[in-house]
Amino acid sequence: MTLRQGESLAAHTFGLQLDGVLVEYLAEVSGLTVEQDVVVSPRNTDRGQMDITILPGVQKNGQCTVVRGVTRSVSFTRWINDSVNGRTGTARKTAAIVLMDHEDNPVRRYTLRNAWCTRTDTGTLTADEGAVLTETVTIAFEELVIE
Repeated sequence: MTLRQGESLAAHTFGLQLDGVLVEYLAEVSGLTVEQDVVVSPRNTDRGQMDITILPGVQKNGQCTVVRGVTRSVSFTRWINDSVNGRTGTARKTAAIVLMDHEDNPVRRYTLRNAWCTRTDTGTLTADEGAVLTETVTIAFEELVIE
């Protein structure tokens, strides 16, 4: 059963796709922001009055951050390594953050065009704690499309 009209999506089931393949479920995502320049276009009317129109400008590129539990996900780890080692031919991917309903049906997709990893940070390793080890990855992208 998918979401009915008027129902809101729960924010706890989401994953990362690389080139259309789900490679990892995530613990946290932040920074999914679309920003666009505003172009101000002043002109004089035929009566000599100032008329200002604002127009949409260029969409800005951006970055988002994902947190995942450290797993044996070969695809995601390879993507990180290709990125940080400068292999842009294989590192630039179409990535997507996919939000799913309670039955794992995709409901919303944030597509990151020409995305690659710019930073990875492994959580603190502690011998006397029974916590999940996480990895925080910063992803740069040229365009964000919300579907």
